[in-house]
Amino acid sequence: MQSTSISFSPSISLPKKPSLCRFNINPLSSQSCRFGSLNGSATRKINPIRCSSDSSSSSSKLNRNGWISVPPPVTERESEGLEVRAMSVSESAGETPKSKLTETLVLGSLFGLWYLFNIYFNIYNKQVLKAFHYPVTVTLVQFTVGSVLVILMWTLNLYKRPKISGAQLVAILPLAMVHTLGNLFTNMSLGKVAVSFTHTIKAMEPFFSVVLSAMFLGEFPTIWVLSSLVPIVGGVGLASMTEASFNWAGFWSAMASNLTNQSRNVLSKKFMVRKEDSLDNITLFSIITIMSFFLLAPYAFFTEGVKFTPAYLEAAGINVNQLYTRSFIAALCFHAYQQVSYMILQRVSPVTHSVGNCVKRVVVIVTSVLFFRTPVSPINGLGTGVALAGVFLYSRVKRIKPKAKAE
Repeated sequence: MQSTSISFSPSISLPKKPSLCRFNINPLSSQSCRFGSLNGSATRKINPIRCSSDSSSSSSKLNRNGWISVPPPVTERESEGLEVRAMSVSESAGETPKSKLTETLVLGSLFGLWYLFNIYFNIYNKQVLKAFHYPVTVTLVQFTVGSVLVILMWTLNLYKRPKISGAQLVAILPLAMVHTLGNLFTNMSLGKVAVSFTHTIKAMEPFFSVVLSAMFLGEFPTIWVLSSLVPIVGGVGLASMTEASFNWAGFWSAMASNLTNQSRNVLSKKFMVRKEDSLDNITLFSIITIMSFFLLAPYAFFTEGVKFTPAYLEAAGINVNQLYTRSFIAALCFHAYQQVSYMILQRVSPVTHSVGNCVKRVVVIVTSVLFFRTPVSPINGLGTGVALAGVFLYSRVKRIKPKAKAE
């Protein structure tokens, strides 16, 4: 049952959850009354006697039985006439335990897929890069597969095809450039050092985020955030000094990946189009993937040539079918784990997503060490653990806001 209370008052406030409806009544016309609905298109005609307002009486009242029951809730609109608000209270308000359980199961499944796709991407990608030493071409293959998947999604209406303006493309272009560089540098690092070491270095992303935000956005960190950076930097330094697969090319490639990936986040805040024209995360990622393909393709052909043909691979003594299969699986997982990451971000807060990302990095490091049997010394393991603990601490203290200064 629903109870409806109506009166002539600019604003009525009841303790229950309100569902607002507005009747636009024009005192000069008694032909019809319009009220908003969820789709903004509902129009009902009401008896003129019941719609009209007596201008000679300031306390005129309407017969309650004369009003038409309207569905809740509706958005408010500007009106030139009187305002009537209907307060509707439903006994079945709130989510049921079953719906909450379903949402929890869905969210848990998404986190599991996020980790699983990331693990398979790192394993298969590392195998490809060990046999095929052309990281630019490998990165281009990943963007190619991702672009094909995006086009299929739009063509089959699995996801709504966006309408992109020229201003949006101009705003997205810098994001696509740093996205391209970030993934390219990551593959360059994975081709040079162990997967676990690359992800240990990439744990320094919060450090670059803080520095770039302070430089370009004027967002200065709190003392708690600065304190959380100490174990991150110290842990990465300790792990680097004791890493068996350490080389400078792999180290600086991973650091460059941190810089470019965090630059993408800063650019998205500084140069993105207006809020009313902005795109959702999945659509934005899909557009960036296609733009990255077009940005990287000329550079790949110019620097590495066409090296992914069966003839070249056979001449190099590489198993063609195996390389193609692993490259395809790695590219699928690369696109899938980022899509799932954005799906999770739509359901949880950025802090929760950041914590989940920290746990994901731990899972990837542990599984890669076990799969590739990477030698890890006690001091190296300690450094990695300290760095990851610092990342977890950073994700928690980001919630602490500085106290406002008293005037």
